[in-house]
Amino acid sequence: LMMSGRFGVYLVNIARLLVGRMKGGLGQVSIIGSVMFGGVSGSAVADASALGNALIPVQLKERYPAGFAAAVNSASSTVSVLIPPSIPLILFGLVSNTSIVDLFVAGILPGVLLGVGMFTTVWLVASLRDLPRAPLEGGFRAFRSQILAAFPALLMPVFVIGTLRFGIATPTEVSVMAVAYALLVSGVVYRDLNLGNLWSAAVETTMMTGAVMFIIMASSTIQWLLTAEQVPQALTEWVIATLSEPWLIILALNLVMLVIGAFLDLPAAILLLGPLFVTIGQAIGLDLVQLGLMMVVNLSIGLYTPPVGTTLFISVAIARCGIGEAIKALAPFYLVAIGVLLLISYVPALTIY
Repeated sequence: LMMSGRFGVYLVNIARLLVGRMKGGLGQVSIIGSVMFGGVSGSAVADASALGNALIPVQLKERYPAGFAAAVNSASSTVSVLIPPSIPLILFGLVSNTSIVDLFVAGILPGVLLGVGMFTTVWLVASLRDLPRAPLEGGFRAFRSQILAAFPALLMPVFVIGTLRFGIATPTEVSVMAVAYALLVSGVVYRDLNLGNLWSAAVETTMMTGAVMFIIMASSTIQWLLTAEQVPQALTEWVIATLSEPWLIILALNLVMLVIGAFLDLPAAILLLGPLFVTIGQAIGLDLVQLGLMMVVNLSIGLYTPPVGTTLFISVAIARCGIGEAIKALAPFYLVAIGVLLLISYVPALTIY
């Protein structure tokens, strides 16, 4: 509801005023914008589409390489899956019976690390290629006015986490309250909510919910069959017998997820693999919050990896460039994502505190 109005414009303007004067400023805007958009949408695909349409044409106009613009947008949009209210973290919490609040809180630091890593990557590439800074108008006054304008919507993640953290409401109740808050902000504060926006939001929500429910229905059937045949127990015993060291098992889980994430969409992968990996994780003493963050970060790499690569194909379509050109520019972003993934996998303090 809030993304359909002026809120998105405010976020882009804030990001440009913050980092636009840096080398490759428009690329940095994409990353900062993803972090802020994630606090409202919780969806990498929505992030890639909204920010890509707003920023990629401007980057091309400023003579940014089309492949680089697509790479930055497709990779940076996945930061949003770690920022509350993250949809993938909610799904993992449901299939693993893990506290969604704990997952939300645990996702903040890895999300910041991933954002900083990508931010640094864009700066290094922009410096080597001598990419231009973003054209800016206005100073502190402009920044203050944009912050004040966006402030009501920026309170959304604080509202969601705070309400859950202090036990004021259940996740289902919070989702209803969040919709009411979004209606209030869009309709009363920004006054850009109309029947067209409301209808579009309702249709998009219905389609997204329907798709997730079909995935849940199919995955529940598969999980019932696997449980009836005791596949999780047999798989756990085989893994532990074959790979005796916990660090090897964690590495094997990551490798499996990297492959599956390239062929299966993120929500479907979590719903299908979650119960199996939870059984293995519990057998080796892996905290479920840590496992959840590990799964989400790992599978999110598949969002910009062919052949599925949802955010990659969205970004390439907007930038009108070849897949190969974007993949070449994505190489350093893969290294950053895998580096953060390894830290989450082997440094529990990043997610358990």
